[in-house]
Amino acid sequence: VQLQASGGGTVQAGGSLRLDCVASGGIFSNYSIGWFRQALGTERSVVAAISRTGGRTFYTDSVKGRFTISRDNAKNLLYLQMNALKPEDTAVYYCAAANRSVLSTRIQQYDYWGQGTQVTVSS
Repeated sequence: VQLQASGGGTVQAGGSLRLDCVASGGIFSNYSIGWFRQALGTERSVVAAISRTGGRTFYTDSVKGRFTISRDNAKNLLYLQMNALKPEDTAVYYCAAANRSVLSTRIQQYDYWGQGTQVTVSS
């Protein structure tokens, strides 16, 4: 499956952005999907993940209550709504797909990656 992320940009602290990820070349509903981010000089880490049907979600602690992950299997789309953004959210954000039946939260579980989209939050 091929993934393409979009929606990044520059926003002031407290603002909002929505990231989209479109999938092609596979059966989207077969994959657990996640958003990851990598800030300059750091390792890539999970931000949020969603199960194949959308019934289960995971959020890293730092984004709980601010970010919402969702998916539309009919449209092969994954979303990340980001509210109350903070400068520490600045990073390149990646969407990824795991060919697993369970909710996947570890980077090693993901098989397919999209290109990143830059999110910059100014103070």
